[in-house]
Amino acid sequence: MPPVAPITPDENTSRLRLRTIVRLRWIAVVGQAVTVALVYFVLGFDLPIGLCAAVIALSAWLNIYLRTRYSARLWLRSEHATAMLAYDILQLAVLLYLTGGLQNPFAFLMVAPVTVSASKQPLRHTLGLGLLVIGCTTLLAFIHWPLPWYRGQTLTLPLTYVGGAWAALVSGVIFFALYAQRIAKEARQMSDALAATEAVLLREQSMSALDGLAAAAAHELGTPLSTIAVVAKELQRELPEDSPHREDLDLLKTQTDRCRDILARLSAGSEEPDTVLSRMPISQLLEEAAEPHRVFDIDIDIESGPSQNPDLDKADRAEPIGARNPAILYGLGNLIENAADFAKSRVDVRAEWGHETVSITVSDDGPGIPAAIRDRLGEPYVTTRGSDGANTLSSNGESHGMGLGFFIAKTLLERSGARLQFSNRTPPDHGAQVRIVWPREAIEPKAEQESGSHEALRTP
Repeated sequence: MPPVAPITPDENTSRLRLRTIVRLRWIAVVGQAVTVALVYFVLGFDLPIGLCAAVIALSAWLNIYLRTRYSARLWLRSEHATAMLAYDILQLAVLLYLTGGLQNPFAFLMVAPVTVSASKQPLRHTLGLGLLVIGCTTLLAFIHWPLPWYRGQTLTLPLTYVGGAWAALVSGVIFFALYAQRIAKEARQMSDALAATEAVLLREQSMSALDGLAAAAAHELGTPLSTIAVVAKELQRELPEDSPHREDLDLLKTQTDRCRDILARLSAGSEEPDTVLSRMPISQLLEEAAEPHRVFDIDIDIESGPSQNPDLDKADRAEPIGARNPAILYGLGNLIENAADFAKSRVDVRAEWGHETVSITVSDDGPGIPAAIRDRLGEPYVTTRGSDGANTLSSNGESHGMGLGFFIAKTLLERSGARLQFSNRTPPDHGAQVRIVWPREAIEPKAEQESGSHEALRTP
């Protein structure tokens, strides 16, 4: 066995721990030993029990060596994991050679090492193991010892059956390898995308926590600054007017007073937060989300108003006012930025509200969403940004965009209670359209709606 270096998981590793392979091999060793013992001692079939036991014992010895020589938490390099899985394939092939080749019903277990590799290893290593399995099964179809059977009797299965078993094994290797590879790839992409989402949320929460930090700083620094001010005043009183330190004390007293004024403003700002920043109507929310993207040569037009339902009362027609939500701001900003990137000249942002829902529609006059990815839009690593600026599908996260921004925006908006719908505009208009719909309670809690309706009733 080649030396196994202790490394942490990254793009160069197999994402397989030594512990995982050792445990899987112990399962195989126990299963093989029980099967051989059952066939020989219970069923009474004639098989080379000594050679089979030696092959199984070799795997057990290898497991013991690896477990005592290396840490079980070790992440394996791809080439080392591939070597271990290749050993498992060859060990099973030897057992099958001794017990009937492909006529042995346990030949289907040759699929297992390739499936493990497909779920954790790079594609080239899985392909190598798949070719090894195909090569071994091809040889076992023609070269093997007789299938174990009752003493004095020989069971020979027809070549047609053996050929069918070979075809089933090869098909199984290909299918399970592709399936496991695809599932593992999607799981890794989702994990990376969720990590990126958590990083965005953490950044937004850190920004929201600055007011609390300012209040804490003002509180903690108030006492030592007061002590410095008292000492400076006492020293001023005791020093003569012509003292060379008089000017330094005056400067110290002035700067101390300045620091106290700054902390007083910070404390006041934290105790009485600006209502413009802490709460905002829908129209202001849209303006703040769109403002950073007006630097482009694209006209961003914003409109907001109640729905045209004539049954709406005065309270329902009032513009919803909710808490300033960094997640909604980030999500809307990303959608507006995406629309501006693809628009030819104009982006329309429309907000509409009624008794039960609040909806925002972002549309552009660009080429629209390709039908091939419309159902997948919003998944991680799916993007319409082509290297030439056209709308093309990309799922490998290379230079023309990873598709994570759209996924993060969709995730944040859905966490706020929204439902997103992606479509193209109705002809003769052209371009993409994203509609975000919230329950009105998610934007404006029920108590605030009732408070607003009471205010409306008191208004003459």
